[in-house]
Amino acid sequence: MKFLNLFGRLRSVVIGMIHVQALPGTPLGCLTIPQIVEEACREAELYHHAGIDGLIIENMHDLPYSFSPGPEVCAAMTATCSAVRRLCPSLPLGVQILSAANQPALAVAMASGLDFIRAEGFVFSHVADEGLLNACAGDLLRYRKQIGAEHVQVFTDIKKKHSSHAVTSDVSVAETARAAEFFLSDGLIVTGTATGVQADPQELREVAQSVKIPVLIGSGVTIDNVELYLNASAMIIGSHFKKGGHWANPIDPERVKRFMGKMNELREIKIHVH
Repeated sequence: MKFLNLFGRLRSVVIGMIHVQALPGTPLGCLTIPQIVEEACREAELYHHAGIDGLIIENMHDLPYSFSPGPEVCAAMTATCSAVRRLCPSLPLGVQILSAANQPALAVAMASGLDFIRAEGFVFSHVADEGLLNACAGDLLRYRKQIGAEHVQVFTDIKKKHSSHAVTSDVSVAETARAAEFFLSDGLIVTGTATGVQADPQELREVAQSVKIPVLIGSGVTIDNVELYLNASAMIIGSHFKKGGHWANPIDPERVKRFMGKMNELREIKIHVH
């Protein structure tokens, strides 16, 4: 299985989030690309020393998000991702480009030597805060084939946070999961309603029972609730690893070390139980 080959385990993988500083050309952008790259590498090093299992790099400071970020965004993300890859040559690395810039993310991943992307809007339509987002699975996976990036795994959000799903209110999260699996997703991401908001453990169980592909948790995991998500294939954690638990703040190395210490203890307990 591709997931196992990448992460070396099938459960409880911890993926830390690097929120790169606002990129040139975006409303909050005020740093040069070398400064942005330096900060991302600093955070990657902190995560790596704390024993993180993998990292994902995202342009979350590029507010407000656009469905069509310019080539300067892809260029800056490629420079950043390539630098992090050089720093962490064997660590599983991924990228997400907001908003729903899934094809550019694949191109960045391929050029930078990354292992996976996080994709929005893979199946079904929904209304996001950026506007109406339609399904992209067919075009995205054809593009992956065309550029020779089939080694890059595509992990896909379902019933995504920061969105209204009224248009698909008659489609359950389990049905959405099965549709994404049928459309060749490499893994599904379950989230709460917003960044930092806890995902519903019942939804995790429901989705995991509905599909045979990996199921990841994409928001709201903390040191206090992690036991609820140990059966997830992975947990993508950003907010909890930041100072004060707020996504826009710098990484707090002590928070990461404490969390990974607890995770290692929980993994040991699970091994002995089984």
